[in-house]
Amino acid sequence: MPDIKLAKIPERTPIKMMVLLPPEVAGSLQEYAAVYEREYGGAEEVQTLIPYMLANFLENDRGFQQARRKLASNEEANKAPNSPK
Repeated sequence: MPDIKLAKIPERTPIKMMVLLPPEVAGSLQEYAAVYEREYGGAEEVQTLIPYMLANFLENDRGFQQARRKLASNEEANKAPNSPK
């Protein structure tokens, strides 16, 4: 079992995206891509890894998930018809 958080990316049609990053982050992403290749035996470009890394981060951010549920709950409550008084 690999020791990195990101699971192996499934087959997909690549979508090109442009992102401006500080040099330190770009370097860390290059290193992550190298570790990913060593763990899974297949190279992936950093641009390909970023969306999956972000999705993984968002899915595992408990504070974000709680806020998201609260927001959805509030939106649902605002859609509900006014109850009779």
